[in-house]
Amino acid sequence: MPNKQQNYKKNIISLGLVSFFSGLSQEMITPILPIFLATGLGLSKEFVGFVSGLVVSVSSIFKILSGYISDKLKHRKWVVFTGYLISVISRPLLGVINIGAHVVGLRFSDAMGKGIKDAPRDALVAESSDVKKFGRSFGLHRMLDTLGSVAGPLVVFFLLGIFGQGAESFKKIFLLTAIPGAIALLIIIFFVRETPKLKPTADVAIGKKPLSALEKKFYFLLFVMIIFSLGNSTDAFLLLRAQNLGLKIINIPIVYALFYLFYALLSYPLGILSDKIGKRIMILFGWLVYILAYLGFAFASQSWQVWPLFLLYGIFYAATEGSGRALTAEIVAPAHHGLAYGLYNTAVAITTLPAAVFAGYLWDKYNPAAAFHFGWIMAGIAFILFVIFSLRKK
Repeated sequence: MPNKQQNYKKNIISLGLVSFFSGLSQEMITPILPIFLATGLGLSKEFVGFVSGLVVSVSSIFKILSGYISDKLKHRKWVVFTGYLISVISRPLLGVINIGAHVVGLRFSDAMGKGIKDAPRDALVAESSDVKKFGRSFGLHRMLDTLGSVAGPLVVFFLLGIFGQGAESFKKIFLLTAIPGAIALLIIIFFVRETPKLKPTADVAIGKKPLSALEKKFYFLLFVMIIFSLGNSTDAFLLLRAQNLGLKIINIPIVYALFYLFYALLSYPLGILSDKIGKRIMILFGWLVYILAYLGFAFASQSWQVWPLFLLYGIFYAATEGSGRALTAEIVAPAHHGLAYGLYNTAVAITTLPAAVFAGYLWDKYNPAAAFHFGWIMAGIAFILFVIFSLRKK
């Protein structure tokens, strides 16, 4: 049925465009928020780590809940819309706050929105894809998503040139995030289509509890992801490291945009490659690159070194983000995709807050390099465990 397949491909592209504009909105905040908190509001590095980790960790509860609800309802679209709506409202309000408590509240709301939309969105991508092309489909989605993350820092660079580089200029940029956010909502309303209602699996038919219906190999994957995430705190520390090494504030959005551009350009071809060589091999490759990047950030001593290290970091993201989601689609029955993606995203999210706070502690107590040494060591442990997981895949 070529028309049906064509509609499904359009659905993946539409979801990618939603992520493009939402990512643009989000990444108009990310490059400057740590600096705004540390210099504009005078908050500690531990608080910066707390705020950065909050967005990821708090969302974990809502990822599982929304994924499970979308499985039960057999509908995904309006759950996705609700999540995006909450984030679109929360982000611009950063432009009117002056104290840390308000930042925490708004980032909590953004985290809730992110948590609500992530799992059902990933399920929509999987259910709009051919089984043999999960890597390609998630690679395409990640590419469009990441291009938004390229555009965001470039917009910030342009606006910093107009508004200046002070705290009040940052606030004006936060307010402008409402524009791409609103475009994302309109695309969901008019272009994203619901996939056909899912037929219940045998597990569902006999009343088996959803958590016990997921296979053991899926839970082993979650365990390994948690180990890795304990060292992969938050990208905010990469931006602070760039500033620490002497990179000018005006150049930070540019290096961040180049990182995302590299990530975007490689996501689709590496997604196609993962369909051929296997998602596990691609994830292992990505983690090796991550170890090299974090070693580089630990030992870096000059500002020029930031540029190649961010490009290396982009390879890691391109190799692992889509492949991890595609692997989940392969080992989980479609009727449980929402719950599985909720759990998968949570495996990464729930550890980010303690990991970010601990990285901030290592930074403040010892030195910046200590936070990155801890990161690559945890990645090495996860790599070994994932090799064991790959050997047990049968």
